[in-house]
Order: sequence, then C-alpha cells, then structure tokens
Amino acid sequence: MIDIAIVGGGPAGLNAGLYAKRGGASVRLFEEMFTGGQIVKTHRVDNYLGFSDGPDGYTLGAAFEQHISKLGLEPDYTPVLKLELSDNRKVLTLPDGQVEAKTVILCMGASPRLLGAKGEDIYSGNGISYCATCDGAFYRDKTVAVIGGGDTAVSDAVYLSALCKKVYIIHRRDALRASELLQQSAFSKPNIEVVWNTTVEEFVGEQSLSGITLKDKLTGEIRTLNIDGAFVAVGIVPRTELIADQLALADDGSIETDKYMETSVKGVFAAGDIRNTPLRQVITACADGAVAASRALELC
Repeated sequence: MIDIAIVGGGPAGLNAGLYAKRGGASVRLFEEMFTGGQIVKTHRVDNYLGFSDGPDGYTLGAAFEQHISKLGLEPDYTPVLKLELSDNRKVLTLPDGQVEAKTVILCMGASPRLLGAKGEDIYSGNGISYCATCDGAFYRDKTVAVIGGGDTAVSDAVYLSALCKKVYIIHRRDALRASELLQQSAFSKPNIEVVWNTTVEEFVGEQSLSGITLKDKLTGEIRTLNIDGAFVAVGIVPRTELIADQLALADDGSIETDKYMETSVKGVFAAGDIRNTPLRQVITACADGAVAASRALELC
C-alpha cells in the first residue's frame, strides 16, 4: 500500500506530487496521456507569478514535470480504469492490476464544453476545434470565428489574430466576461470583430465547415456567416466519470471539497479544475495541489 495516489498530471497533480514527495510519503502519480493538463494547449501564460515573459503552456508544464523528476517522482503514464473510494479503503484499478492507497488526490481536470448547436458533431475535427493553439495554424490567412466571451475565448481570438485574416468573436451577451487586460488586447486588433447578442444556431458546410448560422437575440434575425473554421470556447466539464456516485458533487458536476481540499470521503481529495472552485487558473490549481498534499500527509 502506498501513502498517496495522485490521479492526473496537470498543475494540481504535479504540485501535489511535489509537496507529497518533499513530505517523505510514498507517492505514485498517474497520467493517461501527457503532463501539464490544459496549459499545454495555451500559447502564452502571462498570469503565473515569476514568469513575466509569459512562457507557452507546454514549456511551463515541462518545467513542472522536471521539478518533480529531480525529486525522484516520475509520472506513471498508466490510465486509471476504476476507482473504489470509501473511508476505509481506496483502490485504483489499472490495466495491469490494482493499487491500494491510504489517500487519493483527484486531479483529472476538465474537458471543453460542447456548444450543442446543430451540426457540431458533424464538423467537429473538420472545421470545428476546441483548442486554438492546437489547430490555429491550419487556418493561417483564413477567416475564423471564436464562440464564447470568457478568458479562454478572448485569449484564443487574440492568438488567432496573429495567424488569421479575420477573427470573429461570437458572444451571446452585450459584454465580454474576459479580464479587462484581455479585452483591451482583443479590441486593439484590427482584424478582430465582436458579434454581440448572438447565438450559433447551426454549423453548415459540405465536405467541411464553411459557415455558421447565427441568430440575433434582440431582433430574431437569422443570417449565415461564411468562415473557414470555428473555435468553441464556452466552458468546461469536470472529468468526474471515475468517481460516479461515490463523492458529493456541486450543481455544475464539480467535486465538493472543504478548505483542505478533502471530499465527502475521508482521505480522498480533489484539486484543480475538477473541484468546485470560483477560479480555474494554473496558480489556483497549484495551490489546491499543495493544500491537498499537505493534508494528505497528515493522514498517512
């Protein structure tokens, strides 16, 4: 039996691993794909203290992993297939067997939320993307639309403005929710245009996406905007499939925790985007991981 099992290798999981390893616990950190989480898809991180030059997310994630590696904690690139969590027993089922742990820290993060408009399933991956930094280069000198009004959407639009001929921000309200700094950056770009009070009714095209049908919420007018690609940035869905009905969840599906990041099951913690939190940023995820690991160490 190990002391602490960490599921997920984003900023929360990596920082939890750092604190757990420094605390002298036996630790295993499981990550099914790559470390860094969603930040590896971010073209620039300019709000993480101490990195004023704004490194790209991949570089920052790699630095996090190198830090824990120096302490002797190497991520285990093995998917966790099942979790059995109770006050008395915590078991992780892996492809090659099971691991029992005294405590578990859940850091599986969240996935992009689907828009739900007609045709989204048809053109997803064929004109519709959920990651501007992943797919933006495919639309160099073309016209694209970013759907959403938060930090991610506006950041994506700014990034795409350096690549694309024209970038539309489609927002259902009359004001963006993004930070003031991001808004100023977006409004300063001559090739970014915000389409206010508008929803996407349908994604259209033949072999690939060629346009979006829009509805003006104030007038009811329907029109089609010709574009080459669309980037959906309307929020995230916490990845809680593994815990099913085992833990208490908030209304948005995220995991409820106390101030120590402990869930409704003793010895099980949640950190980062997967938990019910008012802010989902790299710095808050790191802090969550530190708090969770510190508390877990007390229980080991």
